[in-house]
Amino acid sequence: MLLGVNIDHVATLRQARYATMLDSPNAEPSVLEAARAAMRGGADSITIHVRADMRHMQPGDAFAVRKEIPLPLNLEMGATPSMLAMALELKPDYVCLVPETREEITTEGGLDVVAHFDELVPVVKALSDAGVQVSMFIDPDVEQVEASHRVGAPMVELHTGCFANHTGEERAAEVARLRAAAVRAHELGVEVHAGHGIQIPALPELAAVPYVTELNIGHTLIARALSIGLEAAVREMREAIDCQTWS
Repeated sequence: MLLGVNIDHVATLRQARYATMLDSPNAEPSVLEAARAAMRGGADSITIHVRADMRHMQPGDAFAVRKEIPLPLNLEMGATPSMLAMALELKPDYVCLVPETREEITTEGGLDVVAHFDELVPVVKALSDAGVQVSMFIDPDVEQVEASHRVGAPMVELHTGCFANHTGEERAAEVARLRAAAVRAHELGVEVHAGHGIQIPALPELAAVPYVTELNIGHTLIARALSIGLEAAVREMREAIDCQTWS
């Protein structure tokens, strides 16, 4: 199981104080140093989300990570003309298309590929033609999986937020949804990733979802890093993932 580490919240913290002083030698914490720590801890890839309003991660962060960090780069972005232009210049290894709203702090819920199908087709084609692999960040819904396949995306990332936030019978129902979506994606030849809200205690249940090849994890690692440092937090997660028997 691959581990993608999302370092967005490092930029969130930096922007809280240094949004207008990014050139200052005092601007901290460093996105680059966070990526390096994640790499030392065992990350297989680095995820960053440059939003259209640039509220957290900045384009300069994306280009710096692309230049300095030898791990694959996964760029999360909205399907807008300005972000597409940046992605075509950046040429990350992967682009994960996500929904964006101005009110949210972090991405909440999956992209509705069914509703936005026509506008997504040219974005996926442009990225694919540039050699960038495209993923759709979607709710674990079979209809969304099928639309992602039709739109031309070779990968989907299943949104695990509802799974992570529920317990008991509701949690079991979310596992069933994830399983059904993953099975359908596999039938269509679509690679399956998963992410959002995943914490170590949830891994055994998540391991029952078949065909998942990568987990993308961010917030819990940054939170844990406040106690033990990011490198150690990533290593802890890496070891916990490796202890599971994945379907």
